[in-house]
Amino acid sequence: MSAQEQRRAIFISGGASGIGRAIARHFAERGWFVGIGDVNEEGMEDTLGLIEGGFKYMQKLDVRDRDEWENVLQAFSVAAGGGVDVVVNNAGIGTGGPIHELGVDEIDRCVDINIRGVLYGAQAAYQHLLKTAPGSCLVNIASAAGIVGGSGMSVYSASKFAVRGIAESLDAEWAPDGIKSCSICPSFIETPLLEGTGHRKSNESVRSRVQAAGLEITPVEEVAQTVWDAVHGDELHYLVGKTAKKISFAKKWMPGRVRKQQRQAASLLGR
Repeated sequence: MSAQEQRRAIFISGGASGIGRAIARHFAERGWFVGIGDVNEEGMEDTLGLIEGGFKYMQKLDVRDRDEWENVLQAFSVAAGGGVDVVVNNAGIGTGGPIHELGVDEIDRCVDINIRGVLYGAQAAYQHLLKTAPGSCLVNIASAAGIVGGSGMSVYSASKFAVRGIAESLDAEWAPDGIKSCSICPSFIETPLLEGTGHRKSNESVRSRVQAAGLEITPVEEVAQTVWDAVHGDELHYLVGKTAKKISFAKKWMPGRVRKQQRQAASLLGR
């Protein structure tokens, strides 16, 4: 079998920066054919510029467009030699703030990208992952915010709870086909999202709020390694970072305490 036939292929949405970029580099360094999609073409160029060798591919992708998903994955499959082993539903945005202060457009954009984009990605990925099963995998990037909903996180938490639910449902639905489905739940990760404010009525960055709360910021490379572990493992939900693991443990064994802590945190913020 030739080296090209042995080379596996992974496609990552939201590959222009942050977690998507880290996953692309991690898999490329281990000999995979890497494809990325994003609305930010300049960012994708930067990502591919960090990958040595010629086994890389990029194409503009708005995950809210079902037809684009179909076209991009088909084109990548051809470029990769006819097979796609892994698709990573990574594209997502952060939205935060009191629910009554959010604009309808802010809510709709978060729901459309973080939920509809994941569902469309799963739909389009199925036919490709079926061809390379058993062992093919859909990886869905969720969040610790999909484990516990906190004050000012209603829309974002809703979207990430949904991602975890989608992963669980597809884990059952696709099991007879030999396709794995899982979710990755990071806590606060060192990405450009930390520099944002969460919503337009706030001037305070997410990073400053995280640091003020004394929470850890996890290196993005840990997420990439966890995705690698997920592709080669068989768990359903993967936690990344100390905060995510503590939240998951507390939610399971001390739900009353978690609820009290979240309410106290909201009171301290004047909510």
